[in-house]
Amino acid sequence: MKMITKRVIAYILDFLVASAIMWPVSYFFYFFVNPVSKYQVYHYFPFTAPVIILLYFVLLEKIRGATVGKLLMFIEVQNENAERISYKEAIIRNISKIGWVLILIDYILGLLYGSKDDRLLGQLSHTKVVEEDKSKFDN
Repeated sequence: MKMITKRVIAYILDFLVASAIMWPVSYFFYFFVNPVSKYQVYHYFPFTAPVIILLYFVLLEKIRGATVGKLLMFIEVQNENAERISYKEAIIRNISKIGWVLILIDYILGLLYGSKDDRLLGQLSHTKVVEEDKSKFDN
């Protein structure tokens, strides 16, 4: 399977996981911030979604080297030295994921002005998505 296909599938899986986190958080804010039920819960979703998405991608890629979607597709994120990425690198490469329009622009700019294999922010952060090292599973 081509890397771009794996990355798209991983992103869709990550969206599902992040959505499963976002709705309960939105409901929490709804009940905590708005006990008189003046506004609907979906009014809080646009504010919680970007924060949850950014935290999800940054924390998992920094700590684990991959998000849930990437783990399921056997791909991971590394820096130029083939090591786990830093928080700074994780923030730079994932800031466009707070909105689908931004990720699309990021991808198109990456195609136009850089490598055909990566988004612009992936290139600017000096990180790359690679096949997972399967030798770590060998005993």
